[in-house]
Parts: sequence; structure tokens; C-alpha cells
Amino acid sequence: MPPADFVPSPAPRSFASLRDLLLERQASLPKRLAQVAKFTLDRPDEMALGTVAELAAAAEVQPSALVRFAQTLGYSGFSDLQQVLRARLRERWPDYQERLAKLKDEASQNADSAPILSRLVETSVQSLTRLTGSVAPAAFESAVATLARARMVYLLGQRRTFPVSAYLSYMLGNLDLPHMLLDNVGGMADVQARSAGPQDALLAISFTPYAPATVQIATQAAERSVPIVAITDSSFSPIASIAASWLEVVESDLGAFRTLSASMAVAMSLAIATAERRRG
Repeated sequence: MPPADFVPSPAPRSFASLRDLLLERQASLPKRLAQVAKFTLDRPDEMALGTVAELAAAAEVQPSALVRFAQTLGYSGFSDLQQVLRARLRERWPDYQERLAKLKDEASQNADSAPILSRLVETSVQSLTRLTGSVAPAAFESAVATLARARMVYLLGQRRTFPVSAYLSYMLGNLDLPHMLLDNVGGMADVQARSAGPQDALLAISFTPYAPATVQIATQAAERSVPIVAITDSSFSPIASIAASWLEVVESDLGAFRTLSASMAVAMSLAIATAERRRG
């Protein structure tokens, strides 16, 4: 028992201070809590967005261990800890005014800098070139097979990835492939997705910091045994871990403005290959 005048330290409110605290306490934490601490430092993106049940399974501990871990560090509960981890994701991608300021700073440092269009084209080429090494042929074939045998393909992309899912809908429609675009009109994407079953497929697209609606809907679909095909940027992505197959796409950025060129290329390739497979 702590002494009567013991005052607990405030919970860390930044990822850096959380990391420092975990490194400081790692030797004194009980085995299961040390296990959660290691998982937190190794896979912070996943910890930021996963549910208690999912994370407990991934970390190979009981769900209660996650709650005890958070409270041991001074948090009111596990969701309080997750807010710090989610803030880290948001900080990695500045808002649009900050991105514009960064571009301006870069231009002022280089009087000979190319026009924005030329620089953005170069950035897009970098994204496309990277695809040759990031998308494994076996993963692509698995994704095509999943989509080709689906009765209905549900398309899910929110926020910056919505244009990709919308263009996929355009392509699949013209290729006469049955599909449904989860456009979230009226905030009804979760309702739209409920009709998906094991005989269908959900193509989910999400990148850091991962749209919560995409993660939630994809997770619920996976729980109903709907095969998930994911286009995402990391094996730590919360939709990669639940996908039957996933394709790694990492977009280059210009002053923190990320392109969609590689994502569009992968999406178009999937649509064409799926149509060919269904008709083959």
C-alpha cells in the first residue's frame, strides 16, 4: 500500500513522455503489464485504434490487463490512454494550413525550386515507383481472387480515400460488376454495410491516421465473416490485421500533402483484374 501522503504522478499526455515512462518502469512492471508495455511501444498505431478485445488478443493478454495497464500509468481508463496514442497519429499529419506553410518555407529556402505542379508530378512518380516493391504479387492475386468470387463487392473509403472508392465504383459499374459504394450519406455507412455477408467482400481503403469509421465498419464486417481486402500503408494498420489479403501502398508526400496516384493505380488494377477473372 502506498503511504497516506502518496500523490500519484499525472498520466503522460504525450507519446514521448509515455514512452519515457514505460522505459523507466519496464523492469518493475508485472509480467503481463510489461507485455502490454512492449506491445504499446512496438505497435502504437494499432493500440491507438483497436478495441480492447482485439488488442488483448494481439498482445496475448486478458482484456482486463489493458485496463490495469492504463490505470497503473495514471489514466482513468484504457480509452484515456488511447487518446494520447491517437493524438500522436494526428500530430504526424499536420493540418492543411501547416502544410501550406511548410511548402512556402521549402520554396523560400530554394530559389530555384520547381513549380508546384512539377514537384507534385515528381512526388507522384515516387509513389508509383515504390509500388513495384511494396505490393507483393501473391497478395495482389489473393485480393483479386477474393473480389472475383464475391457476390457483391462493398467499397469503403472515408475522408481522403473516398475519391479512390468512388472511382472504383465508377469502374466496377462500367465493368458490370455488382458492387455497393458505402458513401456514408446521412452517416449511414454502417447501415449500408450490414447487408454484407460471407458470400460478399469488403474492399476497405485507409491510411494513417486511419479513419475511425473505416476501421469500425471493416471490423464489424470481419466479425460477420465478410472477407476483407485492404489497401493500407502498414502491417500495423488496424484493417491489415483483419484482412484476408492486404496491399501495402505508401504514398510519397510534398510538404505533408500526400498524393493518391499509387492508390488509384492499385485500385484500377484490382478492378480490371477482377473483371478479367470473373469473365475468364
